[in-house]
Amino acid sequence: MATWRRDRRLSGPQRLCCAGLAGALSLSLTAPLELLTVLAQVGTRHCERGLLGAGRGLCRTEGLRALWKGNLTACLRLYPYSALQLAASRRLVILFTDELGHISHWRAIIAGSLAGMVATVVTYPTDVIKTRLIVQNRLEPSYEGILHAFYKIYHQEGLLALYRGVTPAILGAVPFSMGSFFVYINLDRIWREPVVCFTPLQNFINGCVAAAVAQTLSFPFETVKRKMQAQSPWLPHCGMVDVHFTGMADCFRQTVKNKGVLGLWSGLTPSLLKIVPYFGVMFSTFEFCKRVCLYRNGYIESPLSYKLTPGVDQSLLPQELRELKRLRRENFEPRKSALEN
Repeated sequence: MATWRRDRRLSGPQRLCCAGLAGALSLSLTAPLELLTVLAQVGTRHCERGLLGAGRGLCRTEGLRALWKGNLTACLRLYPYSALQLAASRRLVILFTDELGHISHWRAIIAGSLAGMVATVVTYPTDVIKTRLIVQNRLEPSYEGILHAFYKIYHQEGLLALYRGVTPAILGAVPFSMGSFFVYINLDRIWREPVVCFTPLQNFINGCVAAAVAQTLSFPFETVKRKMQAQSPWLPHCGMVDVHFTGMADCFRQTVKNKGVLGLWSGLTPSLLKIVPYFGVMFSTFEFCKRVCLYRNGYIESPLSYKLTPGVDQSLLPQELRELKRLRRENFEPRKSALEN
């Protein structure tokens, strides 16, 4: 069993800001690997020369900035996605929590997966736009930016084009959740100690391993999703997709027929290489932002450490602590005036 806990010393906007900044920085630093993953999944001509060859060729033809195509869209999508996921997850966790305030690993993973589905569906058009911006030639663009891409896709292809590939995106959550659950139920056997005794480093390793297993299992759905997002008769070479298909099932068939079964895992290498730096940057940035917020709220002495401020009740909510400080200040000032008189 696991207890659902969140740091009550941070306000909701502060938690969202910490998560947003951490996510944006980790996305930006690993954007080249994400770009190579998407290009390999779609099957553009860049990937015919391998991972390094694709990166070098892209830099040579479109410039170094091409490695960050679509990153701004991904960063802007992060905030509404995180807010929706947090709100949905909170509701679902309350629904799945027992009367003692505990929730099992399996139920926690289900709650997280369902919350992720909700956030994915609502923000899905931005993911389609991100894929289109990645696969286009930066020097001869079909879309001049995020808003232009949204406008052009909507008017040329219709509203449903902004949700092309949403079905495999939702179905992919099933093997993703199963992979995460399989790792977490075996953590105590792997480390040969209880889960409650894990160090921060062990938890970081656990997160990376769970992400690697989950991504590997759900990757075929991710590949089909990217192909469906990129394919368009309005784009040069139909969006640079390496196979032609009429729907999700046909995309699976044509990919296996033309590229073999392993074609469904094209781009897995850069995707796995991205995990450690992504989570490393995200966790370290989140922890630093959290310390800054705790310092501003008055719970710790410095943003560089977690040393608690003496005399501060750590169980108080931020607004309760602010109110207590205000009352103390108001009581102190009349006493000071009386002593001076």
